[in-house]
Amino acid sequence: MGAQYRASVGAYTCHLIEIIRRVVVYVKNPQALCVRPIRLNLGCGVAARQGFVNVDLLDLPGVDVIADLNEPLSLLADDSVAEVISSHTLEHVRDFMVLMHEIHRVVCANGRVAITVPHFSNPHGYSDPTHVRFFGLYSMSYFSNSRDPFRREVPNFYTGIRFRIESVRLCFGRYGRIDRALGPLLDRIVNSSNWIQELYERRLCWLWPCTEIQWVLRCDK
Repeated sequence: MGAQYRASVGAYTCHLIEIIRRVVVYVKNPQALCVRPIRLNLGCGVAARQGFVNVDLLDLPGVDVIADLNEPLSLLADDSVAEVISSHTLEHVRDFMVLMHEIHRVVCANGRVAITVPHFSNPHGYSDPTHVRFFGLYSMSYFSNSRDPFRREVPNFYTGIRFRIESVRLCFGRYGRIDRALGPLLDRIVNSSNWIQELYERRLCWLWPCTEIQWVLRCDK
């Protein structure tokens, strides 16, 4: 009986410590959350930005809030964020649909969401053991009007949230002399229209892979 009681108290104490740790330690810079509306840098890593609340899973220099993006953004109220930027982070998130719902919830109407992720043709993306998903041209179309801005219609009935796709860009790396010579030309040609972007991804991306894809979204509410 005594051993069971001690085990129960020990489990409760550990649970309490975890709650306190989440509340006290995860918000390293409480002042950063005082300004409304705020600007979020999700998964900032070592690239913290001034003027943004910098969020990352690791306690790195410049990080204001330590958080797991697989969990709800519970520190933030509805419509409390003016802008979200996220560079090479979403490919690490297991509960991607949940995170997109949370971003939509906290971002105010017409708020800006800028996302950069590896394109699925990038061979380096397959080497990272922490990557759990890949992205293509239509990934954000599932959260927008079904033909916005491409010709292909995607099934967007998985969720009721909506973002407006303001721009989408395929980016080419500069890993060697050939890439540095031809990359800027390919960038201009492929991104000259959404139709050419679709043609490139469907027919040509495995011949000359691009490195990443960038979206700018606006939150529709």
